[in-house]
Amino acid sequence: MTADVVAMPKQPLSLDAQREAFASRRFLAMPLAGSIAWTIVAIGGATLPLALAVWVLFLATGMIVWLGVGLSRLTGEDFMDKTRPKNAFDALFFSTVAMALLAWAIAIPFFRADPTSLPLSVGILSGMMWLPLSWTIRHWIGWFHAIVRTALVLVAHYAWPDHRFVAVPLAIVAIYLVTIVVLERRWRARQGAGLANPSMEMAEKA
Repeated sequence: MTADVVAMPKQPLSLDAQREAFASRRFLAMPLAGSIAWTIVAIGGATLPLALAVWVLFLATGMIVWLGVGLSRLTGEDFMDKTRPKNAFDALFFSTVAMALLAWAIAIPFFRADPTSLPLSVGILSGMMWLPLSWTIRHWIGWFHAIVRTALVLVAHYAWPDHRFVAVPLAIVAIYLVTIVVLERRWRARQGAGLANPSMEMAEKA
């Protein structure tokens, strides 16, 4: 007699397992995109009149998400990979990205009153998304990025009032570079410890 084999549906991963799978990622594409975008803003601020530097900031910071999506294919993260198991923390992450974009509604009125305030407001408000990421991955780098970025942006805003479209972006780029180094070291350490990609193993066991 042959017994019919009934395939049991795979159970969804627990939130703890999804959090661990999310935390195992490299997190390189988005800070790379941010550093590239703010470098472009600094170059625009150094070479263009204020009226054009403003548009460079709007366009460059607005493209960070899409630049990150493109870079994720090069860093091995591939945000658009449809074969990767669904993860609730992906939705949380992109919700924080949307939150940062919505914060432009605060920056615009201040910009209309003082155009040179734009790097300050966008630079600080868009950095807030690092706080929930820090909690999610259980690592201090998100707190460091958000707090030090806020402090440096504020100092640069007041220390160089005539060069805010250069000084503030450069401060942000400096924080991104530190963040990239820390995240890359974290990822390599997890690889060495055998924690690089637990999501596939968890999915197979489910």
